[in-house]
Amino acid sequence: MSGVLLSLLLGLQASGSPSPALQHLHAGVEAEKNGQLDAALVEIQKATQLDPKLAVAFVDLGDVYIEKRDYAAAIPPLKRAIELSPSLEGAHRLLGYALLAQGYASEAIPHLEKAHEADALGIALLEAGRLPDAVTVLQKALAQNPNDPDLLYYYGRASGLLSKQVFDELEARFPDSARAHQMMAQDYAALRDVPAAEREFLEALRLRPETAGLHLEFGELYARAQQWDKAAEQFQLETEAQPGSPEAFYRLGEALVQLGKFHEAREALAHSDKLKEDMPETLYMLGKAAAMDGDDGLAQKSWEHLLRVEKDTELAAQAHFGLAGIYRKQGKTADADREIEEFRKLQGSAGHTDDSPK
Repeated sequence: MSGVLLSLLLGLQASGSPSPALQHLHAGVEAEKNGQLDAALVEIQKATQLDPKLAVAFVDLGDVYIEKRDYAAAIPPLKRAIELSPSLEGAHRLLGYALLAQGYASEAIPHLEKAHEADALGIALLEAGRLPDAVTVLQKALAQNPNDPDLLYYYGRASGLLSKQVFDELEARFPDSARAHQMMAQDYAALRDVPAAEREFLEALRLRPETAGLHLEFGELYARAQQWDKAAEQFQLETEAQPGSPEAFYRLGEALVQLGKFHEAREALAHSDKLKEDMPETLYMLGKAAAMDGDDGLAQKSWEHLLRVEKDTELAAQAHFGLAGIYRKQGKTADADREIEEFRKLQGSAGHTDDSPK
């Protein structure tokens, strides 16, 4: 029994000597607290029969049915409780849950709204197809409970369905637009169909070459396909179109590292770091480019900076690994061994020696 309902019951008992209905209700509550759900049902049903207007008894009857996972049986007594006392928030909460559990999402919504149950309300809105409302409510619920995996799942599902709904409308209403071709390119890219995605990106650029982010997405397609020369070309175009984008310069630097153009990569990555400081990916790649270009000082500085930003990530592990190599070259054996130990701790393995610096 919820705290509100228990308070109501105690109030009724305190108003005078308990009636037979209240005596049975009290016995039912005690049985419920002890996990004796069948006995609780018998006692609470007697209470509803002796006093058909005792709303709190119908609420607790529904509550016990819900505990037994018999949601269909919970609905009638909960509806009766609301008929008797429309302001009983606990009755609305339980009825909303029972209806939602039975698939009656639309019918559950007004009850969950009255009970201020944001998490269940968001799920009901999602199941009822009211996607914009569901996204809004679930986002608020997730802000209050950020570590709830179920909420995160439903928020992601609602957002994804809403996005698909919007994109379907875009494709239906504006099939020949640059954005429609961009959307198709993204879909093909997700399917790893590089030729089809390439065709759609090129058409989108033909129709609207100034579109921000389009060269970046195009470059990412090539990067995933390990076509680094084409990726670098697209990232370079994005830096020219968006000179204030740290991601574009980072992506360009990453591609140039893959192409072995370490000095050019350093310049792009240093500019990315200037545009937005403390980006771990940029700091790691800048250190790598500098090390490959023979500038151990900049590499050490970049990786040490990364480790001040991140402690327990894969990038942090790689930074420790890189620093170990630098210290080894400097003859600082103890420092190198310390960094290797940190690397192994983060890798979760004491035997990762294939790439150990010499």
